[in-house]
Amino acid sequence: MMRKYVPSNIDGVIVTPLRIISDERGAVLHMLRNDAEGYSKFGECYFSEVVPGKVKAWKRHAIQTQNFAVPIGMMRVVIFDDRPGSPTRSQIMEVDLGRPEAYNRITIPPLLWYGFRCISKEIALLVNCADYPYEKAESETIDLYNPLIPYSWM
Repeated sequence: MMRKYVPSNIDGVIVTPLRIISDERGAVLHMLRNDAEGYSKFGECYFSEVVPGKVKAWKRHAIQTQNFAVPIGMMRVVIFDDRPGSPTRSQIMEVDLGRPEAYNRITIPPLLWYGFRCISKEIALLVNCADYPYEKAESETIDLYNPLIPYSWM
């Protein structure tokens, strides 16, 4: 089963519908292939659990590209573009990810601020397959309520 296409309003962000192949035994959930748009190479893959109503934000990477999917629960992913010279500078993008109606992958290029919130009634699980292994020196975090980003999680 393919998910519907979701347009992006931030330059370089790609939202890709993902396949779910289900039968009476369960489902196979596609996430990323090496020939997918937005894929460059494998760096690391990790899972981030988020409790209902909780937020993990704000973060950006200097070189790492994120590839997020949510196989369990629902998350709202928010992206803010403050890249100098970007045609979408100052834009905010919200994308809900999860099953069954929003099983998509979002590809977030470097230098974009992002965060996510669990919007389901159960714990949600975000999977990230990044193109470079995590290095503290190339990532930056700011407080959830930093006025740099004109977004309210409430």
